[in-house]
Amino acid sequence: MNSHPADNTPSRSHPKDPLHGVTLKQVLVVLERNLGWRRMADSVPIRCFQFNPTIKSSLTFLRQTPWARTRVEELFLSLPEKARQEIRNH
Repeated sequence: MNSHPADNTPSRSHPKDPLHGVTLKQVLVVLERNLGWRRMADSVPIRCFQFNPTIKSSLTFLRQTPWARTRVEELFLSLPEKARQEIRNH
């Protein structure tokens, strides 16, 4: 997978990729709105969701921890389509 040199974010250039064009920050915002931090922590038990959770701390951790980012992206994709569409509407 190609990486963007500026931010080390994996490239999501395939149009059939459901995360194409979706930033990690958008994923976290939608998850927090729909599930809340507690349910997010129950699904993906990582400290940045369990103790004093913030978008900023979660972004920092997830950008450095590929396995956790994958789990968070999978959690996002498990949301109903309507919830995921919030990104497209803002």
